[in-house]
Amino acid sequence: MKVFVVEDDPWFREFITYTLSLNASFEVTSFETGKEVLNAMNQKPDAITLDFRLPDTDGAVLLKKIKDPSPQTEAVIISEQDKIDTAVELLKNGAYDYLVKSKDMRERLLSTFNRLQTKLTLHQRIEYLENEVKKKYDFRKTLIGSSEPFTAVFNLIDKAANTNIHVMITGETGTGKEEVAKAIHHNSKFSKGKFVAVNMGAIPSELAESELFGHEKGAFTGALTQRAGKFEEAHGGTLFLDEIAEMPLTLQVKLLRALQEREVVRIGSNNPVKFNCRIITATHRDLTEEVKKGVFRDDLYYRLLGLQIKLPPLRERGNDVLLLAHHFIKLFCNENKLPVKSINCEAQKKLLTYPFPGNIRELKSVIELAAVMSSGEITTADITFGNSNLLNRLLLEEMTLEEYNTQIIRHYLKKYDNNVVLTAQKLGIGKSTIYRLLKEEKI
Repeated sequence: MKVFVVEDDPWFREFITYTLSLNASFEVTSFETGKEVLNAMNQKPDAITLDFRLPDTDGAVLLKKIKDPSPQTEAVIISEQDKIDTAVELLKNGAYDYLVKSKDMRERLLSTFNRLQTKLTLHQRIEYLENEVKKKYDFRKTLIGSSEPFTAVFNLIDKAANTNIHVMITGETGTGKEEVAKAIHHNSKFSKGKFVAVNMGAIPSELAESELFGHEKGAFTGALTQRAGKFEEAHGGTLFLDEIAEMPLTLQVKLLRALQEREVVRIGSNNPVKFNCRIITATHRDLTEEVKKGVFRDDLYYRLLGLQIKLPPLRERGNDVLLLAHHFIKLFCNENKLPVKSINCEAQKKLLTYPFPGNIRELKSVIELAAVMSSGEITTADITFGNSNLLNRLLLEEMTLEEYNTQIIRHYLKKYDNNVVLTAQKLGIGKSTIYRLLKEEKI
């Protein structure tokens, strides 16, 4: 830790310098005047001891001149005055501690700087972890693809990460919308906050408002405690609203107001709660069509639109299929302590000619199964598509019609990432049927 000592009294300057130098990890430099230390601030000290009375300035003025351009530098004021009001004022203005000069101040000085060292070490550790997270979410490494359509996506992620504009991600189910949202979050100024994801298609409409905005204790039956909503949870970070098109119209009005006012009101409360977070939305639907149908508000659509990123389906990404396939094989084999397997030419052709209606999510499942089934190199026999295997297995089992229905619903929920609304639409059943089975723990 680099420490500057500013003291015009030669005895005290030597005393402080010697005391702090006993810690081998401290690099201590001393100065006699405020002008001298200000000229040396380009060396970026971690901490400074400031004599409150210097020949060319006083501690309060010097503290401001140091902290304004360099707020991360901690300052410890050392003074002959034992005045509480002075100490409080200096602490309010950014001083880390206030010590009164005395011949027996050695222990307190050491204690103060030991705490400072612990704080600095923790801060450095946090910075290290944040940098590691950014490395982990270097989207040009975690989002696999070199095709022209996906290169365009990379460029848009760059633009989104460098601003605070709202982002709307569109694309078919399984194209990686949440991964793109995470990449934007972890490479933006909001990365120090949380990434909070909410799938609007997986929340019953009667619970959606409480989920987003929170509620007070006793606000409704079952509200046994106060609960913060997702907007509050995402304060300082990113709120990802997946399948935004599934949001009920009544809730869309409240969401619009929340975005306009940058505040939410918990159910059962009259007190607004301010929030500051990045909003990223995603949908597999064409929202302009939803607006025309009257099921999505046009004013909310334009409020959320911001920067639009349209993810191409896997069938339009050419050789990205093979890049992703090799990536998934490596991940799966490493996780399961298996030798990494290759894909022969015929199997590669089979992958390239299949349309992948389930996109990347389907490819991952196909590849993981192929890695398990193959005895060595992955061949065409190891690669199977579609739901024929599931149907054959179900028909061989002796189950009731209700049990068959439950199995099918469970399969589609998994396929569509627990999106209740989309599953109900695909199967031609009511949402209430799925919610009932969930409540009864049958799926």
